[in-house]
Amino acid sequence: MLQPRIALFARYPTPGRCKTRLVPALGPQGAADIHRRLVERTLDTIRASGLPFTVWITGADAGAFHRWLGRDVNLQEQGSGDLGDRLARVPAPMILLGADIPDLTAEHLRQAAAALQHAPFVIGPAEDGGYYLLGCAKPAPYLFVDMAWGGDTVALETRRRIAARGLDCVMLDPRADLDRPEDLPRWPDLIP
Repeated sequence: MLQPRIALFARYPTPGRCKTRLVPALGPQGAADIHRRLVERTLDTIRASGLPFTVWITGADAGAFHRWLGRDVNLQEQGSGDLGDRLARVPAPMILLGADIPDLTAEHLRQAAAALQHAPFVIGPAEDGGYYLLGCAKPAPYLFVDMAWGGDTVALETRRRIAARGLDCVMLDPRADLDRPEDLPRWPDLIP
């Protein structure tokens, strides 16, 4: 099978337009600063994995992202629609990734890529019920339609949809994400 490509979904760190659930605790600029640090940290982790990647962008044009992340970063516009519409555009084999898991390591990414060599799916479940990583060996648009994004059953529903088709899924270790003010004490080094 072809090597999967990591698709990092990233929003430009404009104050008031990203990490909005952190705004009550940190203000718009503080939330944007944490988002910026998380994206940069995740990009460093991806580079350390040695896997091919593309950053799927929204919130600014490619020029702004290149000035922020570097000219060597391959960029792709996320496009319009809800999160499911945007995720479904990523070609398989792929590993979908967000930037809100501070403890993500290059080894997690290499494990996900290795899992896709023998299983059709790999999921990295988040402690809040979502997932921090989803790998698909082949296109699976049914995983992205009518999903309660942001809810606490996203990973469970994704596994249910995979199982309903009689397919296997490798599960990685759960990880905590940084989305809400109560998550901040776990990562004091990220607080502006």
